Amino acid sequence: MTCAEVVLPGGAEAYRKILVALDGSELAETALPYARGLGMRLGSDITLLHVCSTWEGEFLSAHREYIERAAETLSRQSEVVAWTSTRLQSRRARVRGELTVGHPADEILRYAEDNNVDIIIMSARGRSGIRRWAVGGIADKVLRASSVPVLLVRGYVPEEALHDEWPGRAILVPLDGSEFAESVLPHVEALAKQVGTQRECVVLLGVCEPLTAPSFHPGVTPEEQQADLGKRRQSSEAYLVSVQERLQSAGIRATFRVLVGRAAEQIVEYSYANPQSLIVMASHGQSGPARWVYGSVAHRVLLGASAPLLMVRPSCQPQ
Repeated sequence: MTCAEVVLPGGAEAYRKILVALDGSELAETALPYARGLGMRLGSDITLLHVCSTWEGEFLSAHREYIERAAETLSRQSEVVAWTSTRLQSRRARVRGELTVGHPADEILRYAEDNNVDIIIMSARGRSGIRRWAVGGIADKVLRASSVPVLLVRGYVPEEALHDEWPGRAILVPLDGSEFAESVLPHVEALAKQVGTQRECVVLLGVCEPLTAPSFHPGVTPEEQQADLGKRRQSSEAYLVSVQERLQSAGIRATFRVLVGRAAEQIVEYSYANPQSLIVMASHGQSGPARWVYGSVAHRVLLGASAPLLMVRPSCQPQ
């Protein structure tokens, strides 16, 4: 089975179990509106996980009170939105809080594996305060080791991210033509279908990086470089049309764009010029000769983009 043929665990039941990692800070809690929105659309079970360090044992009761209160608040918010939302059918999310003791990254990964979690949602980076997690480092460790998709949220949550506004914007999917990159497509299809295809639109983004002639090969003229770029752009357009047709045959609205420049820079610039609900990318690895090095590109997009970023670690390597 190739990466492009990966089937989501649970099929139509994907993303039924959502895990949100919290450390007690406002920074970490920026993940909550996204969990609420996704959970209400899918009727998911949401678990808020709070991890205490071993030296915080004497404060366990306070930490337990925090996570239980956070779960109660999120549950109450989902109930209010379910009653007041008129833009789509809403379901009250089932929310609970859990407290564990240990190293945050290890405990998040262990809990996700032991409880068959479908997606982890957490703040992407930043220091949440003295005696709390260095959130960026924890997120990076979780991202590198997680076998399930990780939705990374950065800082301020715009109104468009909330439950009744989210479908008005697109899902941005950068692709370079490789099977490695295509490993995200089953996740894109599942999200688009479950969130609601009538309003959601998937934007497939291709980026052609200019080839710079090496100084020891002066025979390559600017005209030849432009001709090569034109051929690669046509090839990228033809490829994205085939992916667009695949999504449309599944009932998903899709369009595509081909840009020229450095992959990470173009993805970030496009996301700012055309605000997205979500960017979906493969997390890391080499996608092929003359293509993107996904670890580097994904990391740069994570640092530069303001939209939430769903990182998917392929379950197999491209052939």
